[in-house]
Amino acid sequence: MDKLKRVLSGRDAEEPSGLSEVIDATSLGWGTRVKGFIACFAIGCLCSLLGSCLLWVPKKGLTLFAVFYTLGNIASIGSTLFLMGPMKQLKRMFEPTRLIATIVMLLCLVLTLCSAFWWRKEGLALLFCILQFFALAWYSISFIPFARDAVKKCVSVCLS
Repeated sequence: MDKLKRVLSGRDAEEPSGLSEVIDATSLGWGTRVKGFIACFAIGCLCSLLGSCLLWVPKKGLTLFAVFYTLGNIASIGSTLFLMGPMKQLKRMFEPTRLIATIVMLLCLVLTLCSAFWWRKEGLALLFCILQFFALAWYSISFIPFARDAVKKCVSVCLS
């Protein structure tokens, strides 16, 4: 359990220094981090679920779905900030192995909101929600070793 705490908090290979001791003294405790993660992730799931329920509202349903689904995904991604901390999360998001997945995911989040509010194209918002789902899934599995290779192989076997 201590190894998991060290890896998630970014202290797996670091030697304790004066700066890290100051950061540890002013940062959240492990229990608070887990509670923050669970709360933020639950809010994200609730927003996504609420968006799915609002899909059936006449006239504005698709726009409400796109907005709540996107907010849910943002909250779910934000929940990991509690576990790793914001700087470590940003550094890991933009590592070369997941740079493209991060950019596509963030682009889909922005384009979904643009198509819902600015362009007012509900069909486009739905398309971006679908792309958002796949981009977030691809981004998420980039944190699991060899998961992307396994998915690529499964897809190639299914398509051939």
